[in-house]
Amino acid sequence: MRPKSDHASGGRAATASAASPPSEFDSIDPILHLLRFLPYGFLRPPHLRLKLPSSLALPSPMTVFSLVLLTYFAVVSGLVYDVIVEPPGIGSTQDRSTGTVRPVVFLPGRVNGQYIIEGLSSGFMFVLGGVGLILMDLALDRNRARSVRISFASFGISAIVIAYAMSMLFIRIKIPGYLW
Repeated sequence: MRPKSDHASGGRAATASAASPPSEFDSIDPILHLLRFLPYGFLRPPHLRLKLPSSLALPSPMTVFSLVLLTYFAVVSGLVYDVIVEPPGIGSTQDRSTGTVRPVVFLPGRVNGQYIIEGLSSGFMFVLGGVGLILMDLALDRNRARSVRISFASFGISAIVIAYAMSMLFIRIKIPGYLW
C-alpha cells in the first residue's frame, strides 16, 4: 500500500523528484559544503535602496553589441601587445638577388611576435567570422522574408569561409611549413 502522500498526488511527486536534474547542492562531499557555507555563513549583505538617476538611460542593445564587438576586435588584434611592445607597423626585408627592399606584413617564424598590421588584419578576420555566425543565426528567423533569409545565410557562409581561408593563409605565412 502506498503512503498517504502518494495517494493524494497520484504518485506524481515521486516521479517529479526522480526526473529533476541534480542540483549543485546535492553533493555528498562535506568539504564542499564547508567551503560554501563556512566563510560566508556569518556575512549578511546590506539592504540598499539604490536607484539609477532619472537622467541616466540604459544603452540600446545595439550600442552594447557594438562595444562588445569593438572590445573583442581590440583583444584578438593584440592591441595590448602593440601598446606595450610598440612593434613597427610593417616590416621590411631585402631581396638577396636584386638587393631591393620590399615590405613584409607578417613577422615570419615568431609566433609570439607581430607587426601592427598583422594583428589588425588577423583581428578583422576573426571579427568577420563572428559576424558571419551572427548572420547565419539571423537567417534562421522564420518571421523574415525568404529573400532576406537567403541573403543573410549566403553572406554569413561566405564571411565564415573567407575568414577561415584567410586565417589559414595567415598561419601558413606566419609559420612556414605548418599545416602542409
